[in-house]
Amino acid sequence: MADVSQQQEQQPANIKPRQLYTIWLSPFARKIIVQMEEKKLPYTLVQERIWERRPAFMAMNPAGQVPVLVEPDGQVICHSSSIAEYLEETETAVSLLGNTPYQRAETRRLVAWFDQKFQLEVTRNLLDEKIFKRLMRQAEPNSATLRAGLQNIHYHLDYIGYLTEQRNWLAGETFSLADITAAAHLSSLDYLGDVPWADHMAAKTWYARVKSRPSFRPILAERMPSLPPSAHYLNLDF
Repeated sequence: MADVSQQQEQQPANIKPRQLYTIWLSPFARKIIVQMEEKKLPYTLVQERIWERRPAFMAMNPAGQVPVLVEPDGQVICHSSSIAEYLEETETAVSLLGNTPYQRAETRRLVAWFDQKFQLEVTRNLLDEKIFKRLMRQAEPNSATLRAGLQNIHYHLDYIGYLTEQRNWLAGETFSLADITAAAHLSSLDYLGDVPWADHMAAKTWYARVKSRPSFRPILAERMPSLPPSAHYLNLDF
């Protein structure tokens, strides 16, 4: 298990930064990473091989899933939605939910859209089949499942395009957790080269704006062992 530090500011010697347990290409962990970067919070990443079901990790999260956030005082918060809301409540200097009740409601709706609907229809069919089955030494990827994911992604990219034609960002006029969540899922698939950007220019333009933010740099820097990213993955003007 390797620790990779991503710290933006010097911390007192007696205070250790929060830890975020993650795994390569996890869109749910990536969402929290970008959120913490936007809030300029110091943290340390811990790569967790969840298929090993380490007793110490299972004690923190019996679901055996990442992300898991461990605060400096030892408090543990599990599940990306809970972690994201926790950070919005406790780190209020930068709000990523929105400035109005409507935008906050819309942000939460779109976070659920991508973490649930997009995950079910696209991410699970592509990322889980191609990567996590291999990591967990399960069966070979199912070709019908892959085809479904590649077909379904067009609908979601069209929706992103529609939203960005109506608004400055996905949920409204300000960058929000909705943009972070959508981009986190797409970034994992873009690593594999599975996003048909050429067919969805409005979504591509929006993603290029997100991709160019400093908070996205740790995502672009991530490398999965023995699997390099797609050729355009690092290109901000792809």
